[in-house]
Amino acid sequence: MAANQKPRSAPNDRELRLWKVGRALTLTFAVAVLVAGGVFLSLVALLDFQEIDKTAKLDAKTLFDLVKLSFGVVAGAGALVALVVAYRRQRVDEAGAHREATRLHTERFTQAVEQLGSDSPAVRLGGVHALAGLADDAPDDNLRQTCIDVLCAYLRLPHTPDPGDLPDPLPDGTSPAEERRDTHQDKKDRYRALREVRHTILRLIGEHYRIPKGTHRSWQGCNLDLTGVTIDGPMDFTEAVFSGGEVSFAGARFSGGSVLFSRATFSDSHVHFSGAAFSGSHVDFIGATFSGGRVIFLGSMFSGGSVRFSRATFSGSNLDFLGSTFSGSDVHFIGATFSGGNVHFIAVNFSGGAVHFDRARFSGGDVDFDAARFSGGNVHFNQTTGPAPAGLLQAVGSPVPTEVRLRTDWLPAIP
Repeated sequence: MAANQKPRSAPNDRELRLWKVGRALTLTFAVAVLVAGGVFLSLVALLDFQEIDKTAKLDAKTLFDLVKLSFGVVAGAGALVALVVAYRRQRVDEAGAHREATRLHTERFTQAVEQLGSDSPAVRLGGVHALAGLADDAPDDNLRQTCIDVLCAYLRLPHTPDPGDLPDPLPDGTSPAEERRDTHQDKKDRYRALREVRHTILRLIGEHYRIPKGTHRSWQGCNLDLTGVTIDGPMDFTEAVFSGGEVSFAGARFSGGSVLFSRATFSDSHVHFSGAAFSGSHVDFIGATFSGGRVIFLGSMFSGGSVRFSRATFSGSNLDFLGSTFSGSDVHFIGATFSGGNVHFIAVNFSGGAVHFDRARFSGGDVDFDAARFSGGNVHFNQTTGPAPAGLLQAVGSPVPTEVRLRTDWLPAIP
């Protein structure tokens, strides 16, 4: 991790948007004259003055009123000048405060990144929390996004794999040398410590995506690039809201632990799982709501573990499993509701494992199984409601494979 990486600042400095004093005064006087003229003409029209007596002589009272009016005009002009100067001073102070906040943020950012690149796992862990805190307190969205980008980049970096268990006894039956055992244990301890750093980042991301958008510490609406990361521990997005930005798990490997999107809301964002491999994790979208945006599993591989969309609601999102392979996972759409949007299982290969659509409700939207291949595994549509999804009966073919269970009232439609 580069220690000299700098956060992106806002594209325009606030002080650069200030008008020059002369321009501000000219415009202010012009507006004041126009407003005064408008008021005067309105009063003339309201009081129905027809003409002004030009023969009247200038008496002492009138002269005194004109003097008072002159002083009033001068005082008003002075007040306008003071107002413009005060406005400019306020804006300059705000710009200065923003620059100072950005400078302090940059200093803290540099220190946190240096910690993240330390050889000590404990120091790295401190850097993770420091960056998360900086993202929370960032003076603008660009600086917040930079902190999140660095945390995601750390997860994408190559990491040392698990060294496994202690070495087996040597061929002659003797135990490995003590030095060899100590070296292996050191590697094991370091692997566990650095894995804790990665798991802490995943936990912090999940926590911040559950905080309502627009409130302090919320990361909703920010981009989250977890392309190619290995998810080998718990990650909790329960009740998170994806309402903006782009979240990418493209090429990610879910190989252990639980990844929870239970009761999450996908309403206006793009979430990518393209090319992801689900081989050992338990990934839950139970009760999630897909009401907008796109969630893409293009070419994903479900070869182990479980992925559950039970009781999920698909009412407006585009959910795409195009070209994915279900070869060993336990995938559930039990009790899911398909009432809107597009859900595509086009060219999906069901070759193993179990995929359950039991008690699913097909009441609207476009659910498409065109060119899907049912070559193994169990695919169940028991107790569903609504018409058969498009292309399903043609893809299943006749006779229906024993591992595929369809509703009996769908069967006559098979050519």
